[in-house]
Amino acid sequence: MKNTALLLGFSLCVTSLIAESNWPQFRGPSGDGHSQATKLPIKWGDTENVTWKKRITGKGWSSPVIYGNQIWMQTALDSGRSLRVVCIDKTSGKRLHMIEVFHVSQPEKINKMNSHASPTPVLEEGRCYVFFGMYGAAAIDTKTGRILWKNETLKHDHDQNGAGSSPILYKDKIILNCDGTELRYVAALHKKNGKLAWRTKRSNDMSKINFHLRKAYQTPHVIQVNGKDQLISMGAQRINAYDPNDGKELWYVDIPGFSNVPRVVYGHDLVFFATGYMKPQMWAVDPTGSGNVTKTHVKWRIIRQAPAKPSPILVGDTLYMVSDGGILTAIEAKTGTEIYQERLGGKYSASPILAGGNLYYCDQNGTVTVVKPGREFKIVSKNKMAGGFMASPAVSGNTLFLRSETHLYRIEN
Repeated sequence: MKNTALLLGFSLCVTSLIAESNWPQFRGPSGDGHSQATKLPIKWGDTENVTWKKRITGKGWSSPVIYGNQIWMQTALDSGRSLRVVCIDKTSGKRLHMIEVFHVSQPEKINKMNSHASPTPVLEEGRCYVFFGMYGAAAIDTKTGRILWKNETLKHDHDQNGAGSSPILYKDKIILNCDGTELRYVAALHKKNGKLAWRTKRSNDMSKINFHLRKAYQTPHVIQVNGKDQLISMGAQRINAYDPNDGKELWYVDIPGFSNVPRVVYGHDLVFFATGYMKPQMWAVDPTGSGNVTKTHVKWRIIRQAPAKPSPILVGDTLYMVSDGGILTAIEAKTGTEIYQERLGGKYSASPILAGGNLYYCDQNGTVTVVKPGREFKIVSKNKMAGGFMASPAVSGNTLFLRSETHLYRIEN
């Protein structure tokens, strides 16, 4: 019995370590930017605490994701004609795979702030799933680099902005937001073959809304409410909750925004989200309702200095949000009361992470500001790198991975 107990304890410890080493989707294992790392570096430079850096061919704002000893990202070559996924060895920085997933003869125009490869892949044992918006989704064998399937039926118009929404996994499905100007829907594909499992059209009628105000780029998120799973998915002018098993709409809240980007976070029985362009707001909604709950389940709103692109992050009882212009606001999550509002400096697109007891904010000029959570504003360090950051950080063990405009960095003490 003693040996059995020791073996069980060892097995649980190994399982925990393996889980902590994986960062399989946009914003990490739980999709909220939280890492279990305890000794992440707080100071580094182009040479200090940098184990290796690897130039990433092409252009893409896709964030790095990690499973086992592999790091995956999307990238685009030849001005968006060659849409690819690249795999890097986590230990050495050596490139393992560079795979063209789609070839586009006439790439769409994109916003100058975007790339043709901005969605982040999602990983599981043996598979990498990628999404390039209107061009489709695919599954790749992570060992061989072989493309297992493609689905090119997910048509929607990005309105000359490019793709932005990342895929997520749920049970035996991959779930995608497809919010264009004419076609606006959420889709689930079977992971094994890429065939459509369900597809749900957005419920709000936007036929009288300006053509350019109908699109969205948000990454969906699954939460559990009263023992049941809800898929939280935001499109233009409305945030919806669906049953992720079949796509049935559960509730919705009408909001004043479009081109929605930040991923929602969930805690204290509230869903926290930014409403999108033109003037973003931060809202908190009780997800226990049914149908139209706009007038009954919105618990608070903040209309100043909310982000249009970076996602918020929840630490204990405090919600932190950084505006695109670099204003950091700490908020009492349950009430919406402002704790402080301070300037970080810089401009922001990447979403923050919490690791080793600190918050990490990466700006578009290449500065990573480390902030100590709490009721008082405290900058721990500022770290300047060559090249700016549009991609969000990833963590594996006590190692930080940063993708700049040109390179992938492995940073550790």
